[in-house]
Amino acid sequence: MELRAPMASGVPVTAASARYDFAAFHLLRSPEGTEALRAYFRTYARLARRLGTGLVLESATWRANRDWAKLLGYSPADLAHANRRAVELLEEIRDGMSAHVAPVVVSGCVGPRGDGYRVDEAMSAAEAAAYHAEQIETFQGSAADMASAITMTYVDEAVGVARAARTAGMPVAISFTVETDGRLPSGTPLGDA
Repeated sequence: MELRAPMASGVPVTAASARYDFAAFHLLRSPEGTEALRAYFRTYARLARRLGTGLVLESATWRANRDWAKLLGYSPADLAHANRRAVELLEEIRDGMSAHVAPVVVSGCVGPRGDGYRVDEAMSAAEAAAYHAEQIETFQGSAADMASAITMTYVDEAVGVARAARTAGMPVAISFTVETDGRLPSGTPLGDA
């Protein structure tokens, strides 16, 4: 699969902003990056505490899959560690606020294999299940309460994620990228997805 530069609203993203292909998990490689993520999540924790609401903490792992990790020089072991570390960071945030806010759900974020706004190369549901199983199994072995798949651009990939989660015994939420015409980037109407 060839991964191309990301787009925002049909306009190529600058090289500076696309430096890590929106791979926020890469921030966990440094103390400064980890602290930036911690500060980001603490902002939402404080807001939930102030409003007295529950909170879903979504891991910074949208791009923490095999293809994107390879582009960033991660080995399979490094990638599994990054997915676990992203959940551990959220567990730390949850532990720091659990006396003040309930419930606090930690969700392991699964992104699409390719671009989240267009269909590059489509996988079958079986291929998608096998592909995403690595990341979901890592979440299942962590403190994550659930997984979520966001910006899915076609049905078979979403079905594959759901199957991988079911196999791992992990609850999952699925969401799609929807264009202004109510269709997925694949052309499928949202109601049919």
